[in-house]
Formats: sequence, structure tokens, C-alpha cells
Amino acid sequence: MARDIEITFDCTDPAGLAAFWAEALGYRLQDPPKGFESWEEALEAMGVPPERRNNASAVVDPDGVGPRLFFQRVPEGKQAKNRVHLDVRAAPGLEGDARMAALEAEAERLVSRGAARHERHEPAPPLSAGFIVMTDPEGNEFCLD
Repeated sequence: MARDIEITFDCTDPAGLAAFWAEALGYRLQDPPKGFESWEEALEAMGVPPERRNNASAVVDPDGVGPRLFFQRVPEGKQAKNRVHLDVRAAPGLEGDARMAALEAEAERLVSRGAARHERHEPAPPLSAGFIVMTDPEGNEFCLD
């Protein structure tokens, strides 16, 4: 039986990283619990002290197809290269120069929102159509593919 999955990020700023990934993927912040207009209102009603209100955040695919991304605050910073990373499919169906131009445009857009660009890998058919290695605002690696 297939399972739904959730991808969890350990981070220092759950709200900030959730906002970045919502923008990067076309996701939206998860709605607050029923009966509440905002997360701030819900957390206040639950008695969560202000200093703990950025301990977690989540974003969801507005179409309900992609996995939920969950961001949880941890005390330690990122220590080493990710063993697992996301590939953001920013140029589906494109090849050659058109593909790389689309990846460059997306890289530029995400850099303006806090990502960092690391390296471009040129197309090397038949094994690679080319990609760009990036990191999110907290240093987690991902590729524009």
C-alpha cells in the first residue's frame, strides 16, 4: 500500500524557512486549526508562550498532490552536507538552452528570496540534462532540475 509522506526540515527559523519553500514550490502555509482566523490566534488560545510560537511551521501543496513540508526548530545549526535533498523541477519538458535559461531564471528568483547559488552543471547527454545546485536560507542543499 502506498503511503503519504511528509518531508521534515530541522532549522532555526521555521516560519522563515516555511515562507521560503512556499514561495519556491508554489505551496501555501498550512491553515490554522478550525475555528481560528490565524496561527497567532490559535497559539494564543492554546497557551503557547510567545517565545515558542516559531517552534514549528508547515506548508502544503494547494492542489493536495505534493507532500507536506514540516519545519521544526532545533537548537543546533546545520553541521554537514545533506544526505537527502530536494530537486525542484523548474524546467519540465525543456531541453538544451531553453532548459538552462529557465533554470537560470528560477535561480535568480530564489536568490532574491534568500537562496544561494553554488554551481551550474551543464547538460551532459544522455545522463544529465543540466542542473543548478542551490541552498535555501539556512544552508540546506537543493537542485534546480
